[in-house]
Amino acid sequence: MPATAGGTRVEHVNVMPGLILVVDDDPDIRNLVHMVLEEEGYDVVAAGDGREALSRLQQQEPALILLDLNMPVMSGWELHDELRSRQIGVPVVYMTAAQRARGEAESHGAQGYLAKPFGLNELLETVGRFVE
Repeated sequence: MPATAGGTRVEHVNVMPGLILVVDDDPDIRNLVHMVLEEEGYDVVAAGDGREALSRLQQQEPALILLDLNMPVMSGWELHDELRSRQIGVPVVYMTAAQRARGEAESHGAQGYLAKPFGLNELLETVGRFVE
């Protein structure tokens, strides 16, 4: 879908149907999720915060975004709001340690959630619902 960057419309010409964007400021979680998904055959890119994720989205539009909420620079909530304002319709799954993970996902329109700490099977099942 077209998006805007600084008021300018940007066409995503490089849409990757099986690509997953992992956004988390914790490098251990980000790297583990990246490694597990790659080992399962998924194409994965990662970002450490919302601004970096927006930069990645300018290069490739993923099929799914796994999004931490509490991050510096640009939080997951702010990134999700920005995606909606740019009309980027990629499914978003929140990855959060918040005790209200399900409520956060439902109230902010995320398509799913993973409550940290989550198991690898739970991660793979959740991703499998969105990416072939």
